[in-house]
Amino acid sequence: MPRTLITSAIPYINGIKHLGNLIGSQLPADLYARYARARGHEVMFICATDEHGTPAELAAAKAGKPVAEYCAEMWQVQKDLADGFRLSFDHFGRSSSPQNHRLTQHFAGRLDDAGLIEERSSRQVYSNADGRFLPDRYVEGTCPNCGYDRARGDQCENCTKQLDPTDLIEPRSAISGSTDLEVRETKHLFLLQSKLRDRLDAWIDGQVGWPVLTTSIAKKWLHDGDGLQDRGITRDLDWGVPVAKGDAPWPGMEGKVFYVWFDAPIEYIAATNEWADAEGRGDADWRRWWRTDEGAQDVRYVQFMGKDNVPFHTLSFPATLLGSGESWKTVDYLKSFNYLNYDGGQFSTSQGRGVFMDQALAILPPDYWRWWLLSHVPENNDTEFTWEAFQTDVNKDLADVLGNFVSRITKFCRSKFGEAIPEGGTPGEAEQALGTRLAEGLARYESHMDGIEIRKAATELRALWVAGNEYLQEAAPWATFKTDPEQAAMQVRTALNLIPLYANLSAPFIPDAAGAMLDAMGAEPGWPEDVATAMGVLPPGHGFTVPDVLFAKITDEQREDWAARFAGTRA
Repeated sequence: MPRTLITSAIPYINGIKHLGNLIGSQLPADLYARYARARGHEVMFICATDEHGTPAELAAAKAGKPVAEYCAEMWQVQKDLADGFRLSFDHFGRSSSPQNHRLTQHFAGRLDDAGLIEERSSRQVYSNADGRFLPDRYVEGTCPNCGYDRARGDQCENCTKQLDPTDLIEPRSAISGSTDLEVRETKHLFLLQSKLRDRLDAWIDGQVGWPVLTTSIAKKWLHDGDGLQDRGITRDLDWGVPVAKGDAPWPGMEGKVFYVWFDAPIEYIAATNEWADAEGRGDADWRRWWRTDEGAQDVRYVQFMGKDNVPFHTLSFPATLLGSGESWKTVDYLKSFNYLNYDGGQFSTSQGRGVFMDQALAILPPDYWRWWLLSHVPENNDTEFTWEAFQTDVNKDLADVLGNFVSRITKFCRSKFGEAIPEGGTPGEAEQALGTRLAEGLARYESHMDGIEIRKAATELRALWVAGNEYLQEAAPWATFKTDPEQAAMQVRTALNLIPLYANLSAPFIPDAAGAMLDAMGAEPGWPEDVATAMGVLPPGHGFTVPDVLFAKITDEQREDWAARFAGTRA
């Protein structure tokens, strides 16, 4: 049995995520996890909340709650929304877990023993009004690269350029808004990434078939300007993983925590440890996914993330793993995505702009969103979400093609033959042509899914739905029934057998509708071994029920209401 480890970028704890976050990592990862399971893989699908660093402290302060309490509440909110979108994580962890504390301190100790950590005095922004050092994200200002006036001190979310707080024009405190800032010296630990540059370069060159977006970003960071830079891995904060070397305190680093970018990717491993602990399993059960000297050499590890996270996952996290000198599993394939934009602008969590996950589920079931987002995933370019496109595509693809096919044939069969698969008739050239068309389409669909070419896979899946509609339209059993009821029975039987086939092929995209289709037909879930067998899975006499409407059309009134309701920013 093939073994596949899947991780999606872990979302910040600071509030509910928008649809751009969802399609940028978690939803495509879930699609692939569901597909891999259906094809017989043993899958470990891991995600978590990223709970340390500035975003957590700022959000907790804004909510008027202790940061630990705020993070616990928001973990549950994010977990419930993930369940609402049917994200099939094997475990949804927390970067504040004891397992992540332990592993982060372990890696720091290993890197220090390898001569890859150095203590340096650095100049850091201090806010006189707040009486504290301000970590990168606590400083806001104008980006010197693109002029965006809400850039953060670590990265501009508009142009994605990595920054230091001292790079910002007209910097201000994100806590108080004060501009009474000065730069003071403080000591921090730095990971000497520059010493691993050649090793990382060779490691990236050894990866086969990575998306161009992924490798181009990684290579740019490695070679542009002065190349890969050493990076601080500690911060002056109260909330986070205390700086320690394994079990021992780190002299001179009292009161400091590890920088969130260092501990957050380690949470992928820690969350798998959390899963094992929650299941009452031993260490061997999680280590077989992550240690190549303990079974993980047979694992294929696939990551999903937005392009802004690529540098950390192609360089910094691998630097941690490779630099440790231990046998940790590194990523085999990193699927990265461009941005989903919103109605002429950008989705933004910090600015509350766009449609957020809770709002989306409040107005429509998850399959509507899953289908549109996955069929428009920003693989090669940025994608634009508009309400007009959403309405048009949902109505055309889900309601008119798939939903109409299921409703039309089940209702016709009930009216002429009852609620059981009819007997009689012999398949002919039309059915043979349909089988050939479906078999060829299935092969292309599987090829695209294997290659994680999501938009192409969605296009091919829709083409399979269209094939059934066109067969039904050309066969016209309602007309055949008037002169040859047995032939009509065969045509109906052929069409009804497409429903469980479509359900199983569609389940990674639209799991709720797929489940409803299987339930209505009294069929079992399972990937079809071949189309010919699938087209006879429901024998004559097999009972079924006419399902409820799978997809109601989005009306113009609904579209106009939602466009108006979500035209501004979320409070």
